[in-house]
Parts: sequence; C-alpha cells; structure tokens
Amino acid sequence: MFPPSALPLPGEVLLVTDELLAPADFVLHRFLSSHLKESKHSPALLVSMSEDAGRWKAIAGRSNLNLAAYVESGLVSIIDAMTHLSALQNDSQRSLRSLYDAVCQKLAEHSDQRVLVIVDDLSSMEWIGITVEEIARFTRALCALSRQRNASLVLGHHIVTPGEPDELLKRLLQLCSYHMDVFPLSSGRSGSVSGQVALHLGPASAEAGHPLVSRSTAVHYKLTDSGSMFFERGTGNSVL
Repeated sequence: MFPPSALPLPGEVLLVTDELLAPADFVLHRFLSSHLKESKHSPALLVSMSEDAGRWKAIAGRSNLNLAAYVESGLVSIIDAMTHLSALQNDSQRSLRSLYDAVCQKLAEHSDQRVLVIVDDLSSMEWIGITVEEIARFTRALCALSRQRNASLVLGHHIVTPGEPDELLKRLLQLCSYHMDVFPLSSGRSGSVSGQVALHLGPASAEAGHPLVSRSTAVHYKLTDSGSMFFERGTGNSVL
C-alpha cells in the first residue's frame, strides 16, 4: 500500500518535495483526509503558506470530507502563515517567532491527542525574502516541538532546480525522518500517469519503519477528480 497508512507516525517528520511539472499538493490533501477519516477525533493543524482556507475546504470536499465542519468543531485549525509574516515584514525573526508561537499554542490545546501538523510550502518563505538560515532555524524548532508534543509533522517544499539541491533543501533533508520525493516522468506527463513518487529514509530515523521506495522503482500516480490513485510502474495495477 502506498503511501504507508501510518506515515508519518507521531514524533516523525515527513518532508514532501515536488517539482514544477509534478506538484505534490495532492499528497498534503491526501494526508489530511486520511488522518481525519481514520482518526475521527484526532485534531489537525494546517499552517498555510500558499493555499487559503477556501482551497483546502474545496479540495477536501472532492473526497467527501466536510472540512468546514471540522474547522467549526475545533478539530481542525488553519493558521494563515502569511498574516504573521506580512505583519512584520521588516523583522523576519520576530514574524517567524510569532508564527512558531501560534503553532505552539494550537498544539498545547491538544496536548493529550495525536495531532497532524501540515506546513504546505516552506519555499514561499524564501521567495518573500526570509533568509535560508532563518527558515532553517524556524523549521528546526518546529521539528523539535512536534517531537516533544508527539505530533506528526508534514513539511512541503518546492524544488525549483531539480538535480541541484538548493541550500534550504539540504537543511530540510537533515531534519526529516522520511523524504517523500514527488517528480515527473522523464517522458513528461501522460493521460494515464501524472507523475511518480519515491520514499527515502531521512537522517532523523535510525532505521526504516515504513517500506521505502527508491527513485528507480518509484510508484506512479494518476490525479483524478476525486483525488489520486497510486500504482506500480509499468503495470497500471492500483496499489491503493
């Protein structure tokens, strides 16, 4: 089964990267949907850098998930990261501290529950002028907080130079328990295959607790109106 249903476990950090021709937004939405459907009373926290609440709710609706109801009940919280970052444009250190404090407060509200935390787009921080060092420091603190609170953390990052890891990506790779690598087919997108996914072990894990998938044996996926389908390469046989 792909992706592994238990990924990420409490205390684990999953880095999800993508490329321009194979956006991984669908993976983040899939993790949220699976978490809420499988753990009906387990809260989730969305730290939204690039997608507003309306888009999260609209996409959730395609998989028959009423995200608005979860938000209203308090089981799902959405933090608009850009509200914190734009409020102190000339002081990125204070704005990142403000964002960190907001995450910390939400996790404290659910200290006795398993929480899924999703940060959808770390790369957007760099695009608005925050330095790699500051982003790395913020992310490192977020990872430590998640492990301390036994939360499952998913970090999204866009790769703009495939094959040439930028400095931020190098820093993020050092922090993760697992790295989900979403990338396009070498021949380009087709009608039956939207892209492919690999799963690598990160430095934060001593040994693999989930089945790993190398790039050479990457699982293919196809995006549909209601979500996504994964299948073994070259077969078209669905594995989930």
